[in-house]
Amino acid sequence: MLDCQLILPCRDEEAALRLLLPRIPAGLGVVVVDNGSSDATATVAAGAGAVVVDEPRPGYGAAVHAGVTAATATYVAVMDGDGSFDPSDVLPLLALVRDGEADLAMGRRGRAVREQPPWPARLGNRLVLATLRRRTGIALQDLGPLRVARREGLLGLGVEDRRFGYPVELVHRAARAGWRIVEREVTYHPRTPGTRSKVSGSFVGTLRAARDFLRVLVITREVGR
Repeated sequence: MLDCQLILPCRDEEAALRLLLPRIPAGLGVVVVDNGSSDATATVAAGAGAVVVDEPRPGYGAAVHAGVTAATATYVAVMDGDGSFDPSDVLPLLALVRDGEADLAMGRRGRAVREQPPWPARLGNRLVLATLRRRTGIALQDLGPLRVARREGLLGLGVEDRRFGYPVELVHRAARAGWRIVEREVTYHPRTPGTRSKVSGSFVGTLRAARDFLRVLVITREVGR
């Protein structure tokens, strides 16, 4: 029986999934969360043998939460489904959690190809990480778009954000709960042609992400008092 499922939150990722799903390592189950796609994302995922979850409520956090809730394995990995990550990088992160070296293992994006997101996205990411470091004492270099944890533990944290602020709240709650958070570099590729980032792919997307990050930081500051 598989003890880890890889959750792919997706919206209009048909082109990426056609290339990504055949590369999933043996031993990983796959849960594709269709977050309001207008293309054949769900059809492609089902055809490749993935569990498909429909989450019509928009938002990255909503898609991730739906996937974690639907999963049945002991461990869950969460990874963007746009082809920018190598699914084999899940395995060393999973090993850290399985072996008890980490409660939350997070991938830090390296660069296989020189590609930079817009400067507002880079600046916002740095400010969020600096704030988290100041509040939790944990020095991270990325917000972990690829991460692994025990499913029950992840649900037990009670992360409430259902939009782009989900990773920020997750790290904050995990740190406050005393989780061992470990970060390792993973390969980062250009997105699959025909797909577009919901955050850095447009100025509006970047603003929405910044708004969600700020909202979560304000909420967690109030809770921490």
